[in-house]
Amino acid sequence: MEIVFVRHGQPEWVREGLNQENPPLTELGHVQAAAVGRALGEEHFDEVFCSPLVRARQTAAPLFDALGREEQIAPWLEEIGDPAWHGTPAEKAQLAYQEILSRPVDERWNGLEGGESIREFTARIRAGGTEFWAERGLVRTDADLPIWRIAEPGKRIALVAHIGTNSVAIGHLLGLAPTPFEWDRFVLGHASVSRLEAIPVHDGHHFSLTKLSDVEHLGSDQRTR
Repeated sequence: MEIVFVRHGQPEWVREGLNQENPPLTELGHVQAAAVGRALGEEHFDEVFCSPLVRARQTAAPLFDALGREEQIAPWLEEIGDPAWHGTPAEKAQLAYQEILSRPVDERWNGLEGGESIREFTARIRAGGTEFWAERGLVRTDADLPIWRIAEPGKRIALVAHIGTNSVAIGHLLGLAPTPFEWDRFVLGHASVSRLEAIPVHDGHHFSLTKLSDVEHLGSDQRTR
């Protein structure tokens, strides 16, 4: 089994100096999305899903088109919920992120004031992922080690989502404990591709991270984080 994680392209977080909620892609973001469609459009995928947020859907659109498929949304892939910042000055979000980064690491679990906590977010993604994978015959065993039972080892699934959701999901499949700094554990560029491959071990499988934040499909002037 191979699971391919794609991060969305560059989003327009700020417009005319004001924060945007659920932003669309920038012009460059659309260029990045088109490159993803070309890079992955000739591969075979049994299933392709995207997050319900606009930036992920716009990134996935060229891929769905290249594969000749209708859009499929997986709600559990939605990124962590930010505070209600829409229409407020951009500096408000900048200061809030600076504040959370200044905290001792173990005090970051509560996240941004007014937003979804990091503890709740990691639990949500892991629970949603567990259900999603189980529906596809991928279930972790009771062993202490991260060993998985896979009903269809040859299956290939692509997920187009976010740096937070992708990082938490990758960590979960690798058997890593969640942290309050998932966004920094796996550094994923915009429109980057990361791949996990299931490797047989005894009577199950473990996942190997074979590609992390691959941006070779983007020109040097198209690579952003």
